[in-house]
Amino acid sequence: MQNYKAIACASLVALAACQPRSLPPVVPATQPTGAGNQIGAAETDQIPVRVLQQINMLRANIAVPPLVLNPQLSAAAMAHSRDMSAQNRAWHWGSDGSSPLDRARRAGYFGTIIGENISETYENDIETLNAWMATRDTRDVIMDPAATNLGIAWYQEPSGKLWWTLLTGS
Repeated sequence: MQNYKAIACASLVALAACQPRSLPPVVPATQPTGAGNQIGAAETDQIPVRVLQQINMLRANIAVPPLVLNPQLSAAAMAHSRDMSAQNRAWHWGSDGSSPLDRARRAGYFGTIIGENISETYENDIETLNAWMATRDTRDVIMDPAATNLGIAWYQEPSGKLWWTLLTGS
């Protein structure tokens, strides 16, 4: 019994020695993480293409057909991103009670809506896509074999907070 206690104490001392000597700096509460990451005009055109390329690469890995960008779905996504910011909450319902299907129809998309992913974050497009891919429900929206169209948009507040919306359809 004494041996087990001695081994346990020695293990704790060894593990304590493995801890970092100092902690990373903490961002002050007045400055949210990522607040300095403003999306510039040059990136505005690059983000949808970059997200599409990443998604199609992921879809190709499991032999799922690629998506194409759809301007109507992107317009519906933009409208919802702005609306979520105005409501100050990430959810799938518009301030007027609209659903993803309602918003897509208003934007002129008359195909089938496969799904909608949303995010309230300070993360960039690839970090947001990674977060969506890490969760089954949101990953399924992106990887659904029935999907053929993609709409992606965001609204960035002056504080740097981003409201992302991704729509898939066929």
